[in-house]
Amino acid sequence: MTIAAVRTHRLSAPLHTPFVTALRRTTTVETLVVEIVDDEGRSGFGEAPQVWQVTGASIDGSRACVHEILGPLIAGRDADDLNARCAEIQRAVAGNEAAKAAVDTALHDLAARRLGVPLVRLLGGTSRRVPTDVTVSAGDAVDLAATARQRTADGFTVLKLKVGTDAAGDLDRVRAVRAAVGPGVRIRLDANQGWTPREAVRVIRGIEDAGLDVELVEQPVAGWDLDGLAWVSDRVDVPILADESVFGPRDLVEVIRRRAADLVNVKLAKAGGLRPARTLLELAAAHGVGTLVGSMMESQIGVGAAASLVAAYGTTVVADLDAAWWLAWSPVRGGLRYDGATVVLPDAPGLGVKAIDEAKIQQHG
Repeated sequence: MTIAAVRTHRLSAPLHTPFVTALRRTTTVETLVVEIVDDEGRSGFGEAPQVWQVTGASIDGSRACVHEILGPLIAGRDADDLNARCAEIQRAVAGNEAAKAAVDTALHDLAARRLGVPLVRLLGGTSRRVPTDVTVSAGDAVDLAATARQRTADGFTVLKLKVGTDAAGDLDRVRAVRAAVGPGVRIRLDANQGWTPREAVRVIRGIEDAGLDVELVEQPVAGWDLDGLAWVSDRVDVPILADESVFGPRDLVEVIRRRAADLVNVKLAKAGGLRPARTLLELAAAHGVGTLVGSMMESQIGVGAAASLVAAYGTTVVADLDAAWWLAWSPVRGGLRYDGATVVLPDAPGLGVKAIDEAKIQQHG
């Protein structure tokens, strides 16, 4: 069976609450959905989120990559030869990981639909429930504490606090959240590259000395600064999670070689799709590096693919897959849902996505 068409849909949907980090503030999800259609009319979906500050990917750039290079490359080819198609996608262009991820995911979704099985089954798993943390956006200590209380009331037991905007006040922020939620809630921090190495060590040691029980600290320093990341990791006890420092396998090999981090955050839009993401998880496991699967600000499509990967492969700590939970509404019909702090994958072929509601996009555009 051959690939008959490759289409794209631009999605813009509002968040119910602003999402604020050390890198950016956003009130919408801006993303490109790729739809691959076979010659029997089945569609598979994938997603290329626009995140200028992390991947540098734009919707227009991803669309150009799909329509000018990746789409023509796979059009008319055998949809069932999944490994060959995905390998061709990875070789076709330099960079453009978000566009590659969207096409790679759509190919996997289509393959699962053609077999009549959920994507998680295609990846080798059976579970349909994946626990997730929830992000607490950057702000002052009072705001973070209030938001943390609300998120625990929403059913979340793992909170990811966005810090890194003000190193001098970050210890007080963590202290305020711990006092607000008590000892039974796990707290992890994400500095989003916001600290210098010396600031990172000072803040993390302060957290350790205060007994605030932080599970891990994500990307404390600039993504390019592997020497700084290793310097921090060597001087604190709290585990360090590499995110922006690792896009593909070569990056992870260098992190492992330098012993720069204890864990790695694998994201489809950084890695280039499910196929390279699986390589990252396997490489990390082989070298005793912990794993977490995360997402950008994405819809049910991207998060569903990432959750399916977690359900099939597992990770060493709770996943970071709350992105679609932030949506006030979505033009994506079908797909995953949230049950408190759990991502629930549909018992339907592929990702379970039924359609993209173009009318809803235009109505709210």
